[in-house]
Amino acid sequence: MPPSTPCGSWASPITAGSLVAGAAGLGEVVVDGGSIWWAESRPDEGGRTVVVCDGSDAVDADADVRTQVHEYGGAAWWASDGVLVHSARDDQRLWRLDADGTHTPLTPEPAAPRGLRYADGRPTPDGRWYVCVREDHHGVGEPANEIVAVALDGSLRVEVLVSGPDFVSWPRVSPDGRRLAWVQWDHPDLPWDDSELWVADLNDGSLSDARCVAASGESFFQPEWRTDGVLHVVTDRDGWWHLHRLDGEDLVQLTTGRFEVATPQWVFGLSRYAFVGDDVWFARREDGVDHLAVLRPDGTVDEVDLDATSIGSVAGRGDGVVVVAASWSSEAEVVAVTPSGTEVLRPARDLGLDAAWLPVPEAVRFPTSGGEHAHALVYPPGSPDDAVPDGERPPLIVLVHGGPTGCVRTQLQLGIAYWTSRGFAVADVDYRGSTGYGRTYRHRLRGEWGVLDVDDCVAVARFLAGRGDVDGDRLAIRGGSAGGFTVLAALTFHDTFTAGASRYGIADLAALAADTHKFEARYLDRLVGRWPEDESVYRERSPIHHVDRLTTPLLLLQGSEDPIVPPNQAHLMADALTAVGVPHALVEFPDEGHGFRKAPNVVRALEAELAFFAACFGFEPADDLPGLEIVT
Repeated sequence: MPPSTPCGSWASPITAGSLVAGAAGLGEVVVDGGSIWWAESRPDEGGRTVVVCDGSDAVDADADVRTQVHEYGGAAWWASDGVLVHSARDDQRLWRLDADGTHTPLTPEPAAPRGLRYADGRPTPDGRWYVCVREDHHGVGEPANEIVAVALDGSLRVEVLVSGPDFVSWPRVSPDGRRLAWVQWDHPDLPWDDSELWVADLNDGSLSDARCVAASGESFFQPEWRTDGVLHVVTDRDGWWHLHRLDGEDLVQLTTGRFEVATPQWVFGLSRYAFVGDDVWFARREDGVDHLAVLRPDGTVDEVDLDATSIGSVAGRGDGVVVVAASWSSEAEVVAVTPSGTEVLRPARDLGLDAAWLPVPEAVRFPTSGGEHAHALVYPPGSPDDAVPDGERPPLIVLVHGGPTGCVRTQLQLGIAYWTSRGFAVADVDYRGSTGYGRTYRHRLRGEWGVLDVDDCVAVARFLAGRGDVDGDRLAIRGGSAGGFTVLAALTFHDTFTAGASRYGIADLAALAADTHKFEARYLDRLVGRWPEDESVYRERSPIHHVDRLTTPLLLLQGSEDPIVPPNQAHLMADALTAVGVPHALVEFPDEGHGFRKAPNVVRALEAELAFFAACFGFEPADDLPGLEIVT
């Protein structure tokens, strides 16, 4: 039996540094003939994104392949016939990288730095054009989002194909090069609300006969042309994101059930299905976990035996697919899956850890306000070297995912094992408004953000304390971005939690409505109310205006270059906490934006949280932590 050691004081080989040492976030997969390309985001290389081909870096050692369209980016590159077209983070221009190493700019230098941004592109079959989304920041007011055709010959010629909608995405060229499909939407909708599917005839750098082929109050995702020219798309017209085929002017539903093929389009380039001969291989999320399946031409669905709980970046290859897959025991890796088995093309890093250090969660459906239920993954504390002492119950950390339209990550996360291996229980909450449970659940936060999500986080903490799993006097909550707002609201308007940590969280909803980027400029219309008509609701739900009700110690973590949640929100909150004498700490990172990408900052943020919770809960960490100034 391992010795009993007070929770929080357990020694663990999972350090904050181990979260980023050799880590890589795996992104889009592209199959180009016999080559497999993918993207890697590397924290220990300054957070840069690298394109890899068959296991070797395809770009220079100082390259950062990222786009800032919608600020969140994604799909910053594509590869075809051995040629890489990519966006460069430093100037946001498109570049062509040939197999011989020749680097050619494809788009003109913008008048303003990073004023023209590109994403989500595909080449035309004749190799003359690269059709993609462009975001133009040169005008007055909001940037313009358009679909453009960029000449691939290096002439710097760019032709506008689609303009007018507030947003466009998924420009996809038919196999014969004669048609273009895309998705568009307007304020106040976001892509998971109501959007439209459009098709047009594609000529040499121009469109004709553009027409909306489907728009009935639904959310479209990933239009793709089959090799015979039949358009497929995912939409939620029956209440769940399912695969459909365009038959003339009608959409024919191909999958059914209480699962979802799509995920929320916060970034470009998501892929959840691919054509493999006459079959469609697709990922689906059911009961909060991903599975891989094959849709046959006769409509039957066969399950694929794949040891994975998280699946993304599905790309067709031969008689199977290449995917990014992860499980409860493995971080993400690039895997080729065929009917005969699997082959790991890019393995997950070797953590060198016994399985006893890696927690496997319990899926919990718990009661919450209004007689409804919400979902969470609950990770117990675990260590082969320590045990919870008799008579002690572990402290709990409630994790709040961002978005708020999003979901928990269903894979091994060292960031969670960091806590469980030190004696914490962790509840990762899919509060009402999360994705993966159908359109009704996804839209449950409409008009209720800052209320129902908070209720659910409070409810899961009380549920686990009532069940005897955790110590009801040591309940912490932490989250980032929208999750940071939920943290602040939970601490301000409820007295359940005894400590909190907010990463780049929203303190003033009105300030966010008045000062954020275009993609989310009207997000709060759906979640809170129209601005400024519903100013009273914004004020009522903004923690910054009710700090007199906040008595719980709070840690604030913020990037100085954040364009989505400006740093003044964290400063305003810290100033208000100082005025009312609530213990708090503010740690600001001058070289970070929205989310912490650089290894030293990731380490510092996590260690600050451990030091803060140790001070709040009265335990002595086994770790040698840097000092943290807590203002009282």
